[in-house]
Parts: sequence; structure tokens; C-alpha cells
Amino acid sequence: MGMNSNRVAGQETTLKIQTESSPPLEIHRVCLPPNKTGFQRLRHRLSEIFFPDDPLHRLKNQTPLMKFILSLQYLFPIFQWGPTYNLSLLKSDVVSGLTIASLAIPQGISYAKLANLPAIIGLYSSFVPPLIYAILGSSRHLAVGPVSIASLVMGSMLEETVHHTEDPVLYLQLAFTATFFAGLFQASLGLLRLGFIVDFLSKATLVGFMAGAAIIVSLQQLKGLLGIAHFTSKMQIIPVLSSVFHHRKEWSWQTIVMGLSFLFFLLATRHISLRKQKLFWISAAAPLTSVILSTLMVFFLRDHLDNHIPTIGHLQEGLNPPSANMLYFHGPYLSLAIKTGLITGILSLTEGIAVGRTFASLKNYQVDGNKEMMAIGMMNMAGSCSSCFVTSGSFSRSAVNYNAGAQSVVSNIVMAATVLVTLLFLMPLFKYTPNLILAAIIITAVVGLIDYRSVFKLWKVDRLDCLACLCAFFGVLLISVQIGLAIAIGISILKILLHVTRPNTVLLGNIPGTQIYQNLSRYGEAKRVPSFLILGIESPIYFANSTYLQERILRWVREEEERVQVNNGSSMKCLILDMTAVTAIDTSGIDAINELKKMLEKRSLQLVLANPVAEVMEKLHRSNILESFGMNGLYLTVGEAVAAVSLSLFKGQP
Repeated sequence: MGMNSNRVAGQETTLKIQTESSPPLEIHRVCLPPNKTGFQRLRHRLSEIFFPDDPLHRLKNQTPLMKFILSLQYLFPIFQWGPTYNLSLLKSDVVSGLTIASLAIPQGISYAKLANLPAIIGLYSSFVPPLIYAILGSSRHLAVGPVSIASLVMGSMLEETVHHTEDPVLYLQLAFTATFFAGLFQASLGLLRLGFIVDFLSKATLVGFMAGAAIIVSLQQLKGLLGIAHFTSKMQIIPVLSSVFHHRKEWSWQTIVMGLSFLFFLLATRHISLRKQKLFWISAAAPLTSVILSTLMVFFLRDHLDNHIPTIGHLQEGLNPPSANMLYFHGPYLSLAIKTGLITGILSLTEGIAVGRTFASLKNYQVDGNKEMMAIGMMNMAGSCSSCFVTSGSFSRSAVNYNAGAQSVVSNIVMAATVLVTLLFLMPLFKYTPNLILAAIIITAVVGLIDYRSVFKLWKVDRLDCLACLCAFFGVLLISVQIGLAIAIGISILKILLHVTRPNTVLLGNIPGTQIYQNLSRYGEAKRVPSFLILGIESPIYFANSTYLQERILRWVREEEERVQVNNGSSMKCLILDMTAVTAIDTSGIDAINELKKMLEKRSLQLVLANPVAEVMEKLHRSNILESFGMNGLYLTVGEAVAAVSLSLFKGQP
């Protein structure tokens, strides 16, 4: 290691430097991290990637029996809270379960229609999945069932290839198969602890995507609200509006009056509940109340309406029939089912985990993201074999569940039991339920997805995020839901690439009277240090940005030389790179630093590195690049580097 070994290899001595105008300054050695084998480094890195929460920490220093019990509780949270469950908690959960059931029943039927599936499938999907989640899920407040965005995407993707009215059996097969692959994908992410993949959908792009999808969903419901029999299956705003006005002759004034009346009622109750949280039960009970009232109106006025108001019709009674035999694992449409499953799986998983974490934070408990992925995945796989389509945690139902005082996932069991009673005994009552009420319920539910306040905040805080949001929004509106989602993902990845490939570099100066060096453009009191160019690099140095950083640093050098020449200042002697924020470096980054050093030497400039972190220091050491830096090439802080190099340059020290 040459002379540099005095400060790098572990020598305990320090060098004291004193200038005329400052007290003695200690020059501290730059330590290497503890020596580790390649296997130890790999193990640590994989542990940080896949096990940041250290899920096995509870098993340390435990007996074999206790390890088994704790493992069982980890895999099946019901064994953790079950032994301490009591009657007081049950009372709260029964009230919550009955409350969300009153919302889940009409929403389940509505979202099934949104996915172009038989209405009964929506009720099936509100029975089996909540029971599976009650065993495996870790959130106390997540209310499980069909969700609007996943239903919309599934319906639009399948409808493009297979029309649900022309081949209903094949369409149903593909829906169940897509649900199976969605669950398989979700459970695999949880099992392999790859949940960070879902994080590629940034909040900004999701805001735009969901707002666009909410508008498309609402416009699609004009078919039900206006009583149009023939309506476009396309999901873009222009074809939908065109279809509305081209079929004006099919508009039914009876449907319009009743539909708008109930829509106003539902929106009004939602507004009341948003203004006063204690009145949450008003909006929770409003959908079922609307279903009952509209059904009674159609039933008693059926002779006068003369079929001007379309109804749901007959719904089959009984439990979920098995559908494992309907899963479509071979044939020309298998790729469509897989693609639909992956996309709906990502969307439903993102919503479910976000909702679970939101309410967990309000009650100060933790939701395990990987366990949630496994729970949601398993309930979708089980659902695909029991006549269910994609389900997740619904924000609207979970909010009602939380406000109703839910204490555990038993509220999901109560909801499922209520749906079971409905399936067994109450199906004939839905025969005269008008389609318009389902349209009104869907519109009311998706209106909350249009978060215009977040758009204003994005514009104020981060214009690039706002651009991503708007691109996703208009992609959904003008092209298609799938393309809009692809744009959202693409922009999220592009933003990551921009930050990685074009990292920030800043010019640093000294705050007089201190050893603090800060951004010159940020701190007006900071001053340039004569003969020095001090730069801070604010990102890891990888193959993707090493060339850019090298070129950008050389540009800084050129601009500084031009500035010195114009101002007749002290000629530049040294470039100091503050590497405090350089958290990692690869071989391309090391080569870039080495090449930069050679280029600067040709200009008679010295390159100095300040405060490299442990991982960077270790790689620099193993690459033998530190030998070329010599004694005056590596320092613990920028202040020490400036002091030591100044002494070396101006007093002739080697």
C-alpha cells in the first residue's frame, strides 16, 4: 500500500497540523471495515435485500417447542391473537362485520358487473376470500372483497379478445384462470420476499392512473344510468362519450330520473360521512338501503314501468360451486389469462398492502408486507377454485370497518357469514334490483379515487412527479387502461433511471470560522477555498453513471479554471471529492475514478477523496487503487483534506 498504509492499514497515530490562524487540526486515519470473507459479504447483502425486517429474530434463544409455536404463529397469525380473543372484542367485530356486509353485498354485485361477470360471482368473491384472509392475514382492519380498479382492468383486458356475451363460458374460464395466476404471482412475491417489485409503481403515477380509471369507470356507468341497451365495450373516453350520444334514442327518462336520484342520495351520504367521521354508518348503510328501496320501487311499479328499467334478474341460490375444473391452462388464450392475472395481481396487491398499512399506522401496529402478499395470493388461488374473481383489501370497506370499531379480522368472518346467509336464502329478493342502482354505487365508490389535491401537491413539490401523474392519467383516458398502466410503470422506471444515471454533483465551500463545507448555492455565507475545487457527489457510482460523473466533474474543472482566469484568482491545485453520500461503487466506478485521476494529473491537479463509506473504502482497497493516491490522497473529512493538502502544497512537504 506504500505510504498511504500509515493512515489506511490501521496505524493508530494521527498527524497534527497547525496554521497561523487556526488551532492544531488532527488528521485522522481512514479505517478499513472489518475483514469479511466473500461468503459473509454475500450473506449480509442478501439478508439486507430479502430480510430487512429479520423475521426469524423471535426464534433466537428459544426451545425447539417454542420455535415451532412461534413459527406457527408467524405463518398463521390467527394462532397469535386467537388465544387472547374475548367476548368484548367479539361484540365490536360483529357490529363491524354486519356494517361492512351491508356495503360488501351491493358492491360485490356491482364490481362483478364492472368485470363483465355474472352478478353472483361478486357475492361468491365476498365469501371465500375473507375466510382465507382471516387465517393468514396480519391486518386487523383490512376488509376483503372485490375492488373497482382490478375489476375494471380484468373486464377491459379480457373483453378486448373474448366478448362476455358471445362466449360467456370461455370468458368465465379466463376470469378464473387470471385470478389463479394473480394469486400465484402474489404468493410467490411474498414467499420469495420480492415485495419491493411492487414499489416500482410510484404514488404519483398511481394517483394519475386511478383518477383516469375512475373517470372511465364512471363514464361506463352511463349505460346503466341512461338505460342504454347497446353500448360500446371500448374503455377510452372518446368512444364512450360518442356511444352515449349516438344512442340518444335509447335513453329512458324513467331510468334517468331514478338513477340520478339515487346517485345524488349516495353522494350526499358520502359527503356527510366525510365531513363528520362519527356518521360513517350513513354512507356505509346507503348502498344497501338504495338497493332495497330501488328494488321495492321496481317491484311495485313493474306493471307501469313496462320494462323501461332493466334489472339484475334471477340469481342462483347456494354456496360457491367449485371452479377448479374451469381453469384454463392450455389453448390460444392462456397468455391473455396470464397477462391479465399479473396486471390485476399487481394492482390489487398494491391497493391491499397500502390500505392495510394505512390503518395499521393509525392503531400503531405493524403489517408484514410479505405475509400480506402470501395471504392475498393464497385467498385468490383458493378463490379461483371456488368461483371467485380477483379480490384484495378495499379502501372504502376497510375505512367503514375501522370506523365501526373492528378489533380483529373476525369482522371479515362475520361479513362472510352474512354473505353466506344472503347466498342461501336472500337471492330471490335481487330479481327486481335495477341495474341503474349498481351503476350509481360504482360511481360513488370510484369518485373517491380522483384525488385532485394530491395533483396540486405534486405540482407544488415535484414537477417531474406531477408530469408522471398526468401522463398516466391521460394514457388511461385517451388510449386504454392497460396502456395507461404501462405508461405509469414506464415513467416510474424512467424516473429511477434518471436519478441513477444522472446523479447530482454540488460545489462546496467553507462556512467561515468552522470546518463545515456546504453547497455554495444553498448557503450564501459559504466561501470558495482558493486553489481548491471541492465537489460533493450525491449518489452511488455505478456503471450506469460513471461516464456521466467523469464528464461532469471535468466540466466543473473547466468552468473553475475559466472562472479563475477571468477573476485573476489563485490557480487551481487540487480537486477534492466529498464521497459522504457515495453509498456504493462498482468496478466501472473505480475505473472512472482512476481515469479521472490520470486526466487531472496531466493538468497538474491533485485528486483527493474525502470520507468514503465502508463499502466504498473496501472496494477501493481491494482494487489497489489507493496505492496511486499516496499519503495525501485520502482523508476522513473535507476540512482535514484542505488543511493537510494546503500544508503539503504551500510548504513543500512530500
